Amino acid sequence: MLKKIIISIFLIALFVGSYIAYDLYQQVYQPNVTLNNTTEKYFYIYSDYEFNDVVHDLYEKGYIINRESFEFVSEKKANFKNNIHQGRYLLEDGMSNNELIDLLRSGESVPVKVTFNNVRTKADLAGKLSKNLECDSLEILDLLNDKEFVSKYGFNKITILTLFLPNTYEFNWGTTAEAAIERMAKEYKKFWTDERKEKAEKLNLSQSEIAILASIVQAEQSVHSDERPIVAGLYINRIREGMLLQSDPTIIYGIGDFSIRRVLNRHKDIDTPYNTYRHIGLPPGPINLPSIKSLDAVLNYKNHDYIYMCAKEDFSGYHNFAKTYSQHLVYARKYQRELNKRKIYN
Repeated sequence: MLKKIIISIFLIALFVGSYIAYDLYQQVYQPNVTLNNTTEKYFYIYSDYEFNDVVHDLYEKGYIINRESFEFVSEKKANFKNNIHQGRYLLEDGMSNNELIDLLRSGESVPVKVTFNNVRTKADLAGKLSKNLECDSLEILDLLNDKEFVSKYGFNKITILTLFLPNTYEFNWGTTAEAAIERMAKEYKKFWTDERKEKAEKLNLSQSEIAILASIVQAEQSVHSDERPIVAGLYINRIREGMLLQSDPTIIYGIGDFSIRRVLNRHKDIDTPYNTYRHIGLPPGPINLPSIKSLDAVLNYKNHDYIYMCAKEDFSGYHNFAKTYSQHLVYARKYQRELNKRKIYN
């Protein structure tokens, strides 16, 4: 009888032990991640997140089936609860708690691609930089408007925009606003090689002034980059002659009304620092973020005698260039007639 009791106790203990082991195995290794008919999704852990925030987001967004098992394994597995790493993590459908926790505690955040172009203002830039990063656009904007901060890089609050080169860059999603700007400073230094610096010096222009001029060239010729060295040469001729640049895009930028399609005399009468019909030389800052092609168009400008230019009347995006004002007037009247014909009055 005693033998039977011992055997029964042993079998019960074995059964209970097996059940506990099986249950533990399921909690650790059975699939607990579901992504609703998609194979992959990104999960974001913010810099101020604690363990409860991670669990809440995973469960509320429907990424984990069993919240309790995830919490249990998290507590037992290398104290994950106290080792939270911010980042952007790629979840895969069917992951186990063990796989999910290994991923999140690894800190192996998937980088994001940040692209910015067609930027006119610091607010535009801050918005595009922060679009795929954790940092807020206001954080970036505050730094760009901080005199002391921008001076560390050798710029003022207006010329700081010339630090940024439009392109596509890879960032860690959790990059701070300050780190993002520091990264752009490194890209800036890489761009300004000794060869480019030497070309700028020969033009008697600073790196920021090259960018300001390139922004005007790009605004004047936004369609056909092959014409930009010619446009650059024209403005360099004007600068050397001490002439007004008389660039319509600078007028529009100074007014701040980017819906203007035809610059009229009343627009030219509005006095802003960017009115190159009134003020000789370059404006105080760029009117857009010039591309690398535009910067190189200025550094490798076309040497010629043109002083005037006017958009071609065929609206091809190209320009008629002239050495004399009388010839320029011929081209200008043709273009103005076409504007009137197309009912473009403002």
